[in-house]
Amino acid sequence: MSTPRVLRQSLQRLAQHARCYSKQTVAPLRTQQQPRLPTAWSTTQISARRSLSTSSALQHGHVDPPKPGEELYVTFIDKDSQTHTLAVSAGDNLLDIAQAHDLEMEGACGGSCACSTCHVIVQDQDMYDRMPEPDDDENDMLDLAFGLTETSRLGCQVHMTKELDGLVVKLPSMTRNLQASDFKS
Repeated sequence: MSTPRVLRQSLQRLAQHARCYSKQTVAPLRTQQQPRLPTAWSTTQISARRSLSTSSALQHGHVDPPKPGEELYVTFIDKDSQTHTLAVSAGDNLLDIAQAHDLEMEGACGGSCACSTCHVIVQDQDMYDRMPEPDDDENDMLDLAFGLTETSRLGCQVHMTKELDGLVVKLPSMTRNLQASDFKS
């Protein structure tokens, strides 16, 4: 027997076995595994049999209202020089506070200290001195900020504490949102 002829016969036998197997074994399994629903069931009855769960979506600017007697106050001076004094909770950062109150602070990176769009200028040097020193990541991002001053900070990195009660920050007139695409040649 030549090799092509043997190969052809082997393939024919394999195809025959596959047809036989699919008719006898696979088809009955499919009908057994897929029970039909009664036609009278409505979609609400079907969904009642299945449990559906979802997780809550994270929102930008989500802050909890302060408990009575535990309020801290922060004042934002916006680009139009209007002041917005807000009661906030300890631990909230300035980016989340501003976004929760619809103030114009972008936060392009979502508060991960990877941009400078939440740049704020602390108005009082004494209040600035009460803040923890900015880390290297924050300083690197501040170098990219528009209108950098000696009291500039990133809003996402400033968390409210009792020591910062009464903080006043100014939003710069512009922000600079540098992305990797800005540096392509």
